[in-house]
Amino acid sequence: MWILTSAINSFLIAFPALFSIVNPLGGALIYSQVTADRAHAERVRLAWRVAAYSTGVMLASLWIGASLINFFGVTLSALRVAGGLVVAVRAWEMLVAPEQSEDRKQEQAAPATGATDVAFFPLTMPFTTGPGTISIAIALSANRSSNTVDLIPFYAGLSVAAVAVALLIGICYAAADRVVALLGQTGSRVVTRMSAFLLLCIGVQIFLTGFQEALAPLFAPHA
Repeated sequence: MWILTSAINSFLIAFPALFSIVNPLGGALIYSQVTADRAHAERVRLAWRVAAYSTGVMLASLWIGASLINFFGVTLSALRVAGGLVVAVRAWEMLVAPEQSEDRKQEQAAPATGATDVAFFPLTMPFTTGPGTISIAIALSANRSSNTVDLIPFYAGLSVAAVAVALLIGICYAAADRVVALLGQTGSRVVTRMSAFLLLCIGVQIFLTGFQEALAPLFAPHA
């Protein structure tokens, strides 16, 4: 039972964080613009290819990102502090100035207009799952337990969250025209701000966890 509980807890932290930074609803608006010259069937196929590539990017970042950084001598507490700060800063930018994030996404997706094979570059990287998504995935993986047994449900929850976000990418991009009609730019910014606030809270929590762990040895009783 504890395995399921641990996996669910991991999912509940990872899913809103990944959803907030990827923002498939907002991305669908730009996807609709840059693929407007393509047939509907082609846009749907392209959307699911982007979703598949995004799954690979997120899973790779979640599974090996933190371990790779640890290999270079960075402690887990330091990774949590730095990762939490990165998440919080990125979330704050999205919260106070969503239009800047939209402009940056528009520039990233611009090369897709009229190009032939654009599923991976630029529509997956850097448009959908770029450096921001990778850094947040690494920060999430830094929350893993030092207990080897706990790693199974932890990574299971992270993986399910990544797959769920990728499915939303495919659904939103494939139905981009409907998303545009339903939300529009104003609705997209509302969703972005709500997601950004949640992401800010997650970033602060990751930072506090790492900060407490870093300070713990200073307050530990000495023999």
